[in-house]
Amino acid sequence: MFAQVSPWYAHAAQRLAAGPAQALPAPARMQWSTHPGLGPGAEILGPDLRGKLILELGCGSGRNVAHLAKHHRARTLGVDLVGLQVRRARSQYGHIAGATFAAGHALHHLRATGRTFDAIYSVFGAVGLVAPELLLAAVSRRLGPGGVLAFSVPHPARAGRHPSTDDRPREDYVTMPDQRRLPIARWEFDARRWGAHLARNGLRITAVWELRHPSRDPWPTTLLITARKR
Repeated sequence: MFAQVSPWYAHAAQRLAAGPAQALPAPARMQWSTHPGLGPGAEILGPDLRGKLILELGCGSGRNVAHLAKHHRARTLGVDLVGLQVRRARSQYGHIAGATFAAGHALHHLRATGRTFDAIYSVFGAVGLVAPELLLAAVSRRLGPGGVLAFSVPHPARAGRHPSTDDRPREDYVTMPDQRRLPIARWEFDARRWGAHLARNGLRITAVWELRHPSRDPWPTTLLITARKR
């Protein structure tokens, strides 16, 4: 019997196989959705991010980390579960001052670090993929007073679906670069249920966006939420 390969490792391996990673300029805009330019940008993390310490949970290729470091002069750390992704991120954006990357599980990193962050964010990353009662408690402990949490997740009503009616994860899938679909577990809450989980951990929702491409999507595809530590 062969061990099942993590979908996230398989995804990263296919990306790297498509071509070697090379140094890239920082993207001009922060993205919260799968459609470039849709929704707000980095301003939802705070009006002036210069010198602020910011953490991304599930940084992938490092695009948003690079944007924050280059265009906002933030000190930004991206953490990703898959070492291949971290290697790719460092190859592409490690030359940008203020952009750093580390391999590790988001929850374990939050529990192990002694740092306090001005903002923590996740773009289709750890939020929604790690048990909320564990992850949000760890996020709250690592945010300073008034600190911001921002996260985007697949909208629970995408493609005619319905939000979860309980706190259990659902079976979902991740699409590989070769278009195969591999199963994953995901927590699919609406804003009200997310708000309840956040409130239990001393975080108050400040804004909610339901994003969809105006000409391509009949349903909202991305749920974006910001919250602030009390």
